Order: sequence, then C-alpha cells, then structure tokens
Amino acid sequence: MDIAAEIRRIAESVLTDPGQFIVDVIVSSKQGPRKVLVLLDSDNGISIDECADVSRSLSKVLDEVSWLEDAYMLEVSTPGLDHPLKLTRQYRKNIGRRLKVKVPEKMQEGKLTAVTDGTITLEQEVGSGKKKEIKTIEIPFTDIEKAFVLVSFK
Repeated sequence: MDIAAEIRRIAESVLTDPGQFIVDVIVSSKQGPRKVLVLLDSDNGISIDECADVSRSLSKVLDEVSWLEDAYMLEVSTPGLDHPLKLTRQYRKNIGRRLKVKVPEKMQEGKLTAVTDGTITLEQEVGSGKKKEIKTIEIPFTDIEKAFVLVSFK
C-alpha cells in the first residue's frame, strides 16, 4: 500500500473549502515516530487556523485506520518557498511573480505571464540599457524539472 497516496485521499476528503487543495504528502521513513507532512494550499491563500482545522480532522481519521499502526507526527502546512511548484493550479496562482525554472541542462528565470494546461510563459529581460528588450519563452510542463517562486524585496 502506498501510504502517502492513501493519506492524500483521506486529506482531500476532509477539506471543507472547495478552493483548498493538497499539494503534496510526504511521509518520512526515519527511525522513531514517522513524520507525515501534508502540504495544503488554496487559490486564495491559507490561514494557520485553516491548517489547524484540516490537521484536527485528518488526525481523527488517521487515528482510526489500522494500516498506520506506528506512532506518527502529523504536520499540516502550506508549501513554503523551499517547496517547488507541482500543480498547474499553483502556477496559475503565481501569475505575475518571478520564477526560477529548472529545465534539462539549464535554468530559466522570468516573470510568469501565462499558464495553459500544457505550458507556462515567462517574460525575460535581455540586454541592458537602451538595448534592453523583453523576450517571451514558453516552457512545456513536461520539460520542467523544478520551479520555484523567487522572493522580491522591492
């Protein structure tokens, strides 16, 4: 049995807001209590209270299942900047932000301007001064190895 997939299924069943979605479920296999990390997001952002509500609901169900016998620590959180974008929905949520995208053999950076079911579009500034121009590139999701939102302190 794929424990992470089963926990994802249960986590999705306890969500009460239709805008919420599960980004990832990570189950550690280290010695000692198993850590279950559920990454939760929403089209409109997630509050700490919403994470706590999902955590309580999920914990009740997980405490009753027989296949999760060992002690575990449950953490429900939002994906931080150190977690790559995984779902098309996450890309759409971040239109207008700068991304760093790992594609085979190179890194691309630019402002995310569009998302389709199969591609993302980045705007990149090329050159400097009077020779600065905007270049648009499309990257198929199948070419994306990892993509991160870049933090701007401007």
